[in-house]
Amino acid sequence: MAEQPDHIVIEMLKRIRASQERMELDLSDLKSRVSSLELHQGQTLAMMGGISQRLDRLDERIGRIERRLDLVDA
Repeated sequence: MAEQPDHIVIEMLKRIRASQERMELDLSDLKSRVSSLELHQGQTLAMMGGISQRLDRLDERIGRIERRLDLVDA
C-alpha cells in the first residue's frame, strides 16, 4: 500500500511537468509573435516618417507656386 501514494505523486508530477512544457512552448510562440509585431510596428513608423517628409516637401512646393501666382492672401 505504501507504493500507491508514491505512484500517485509521481503521476501528478509527470502531469504537472507535461503541462509546464506545453506552457513553455506556448510562451516561446508568443514571444516570437510579439517580436514580429514590434518589427512590423517599427517598419510602419518608418514609412509614416517618410510620408510625412514627402508631404512637407509638397507643402513647400505648393507654397512657392501660390506665391509666384499671387494666390496667397497677405
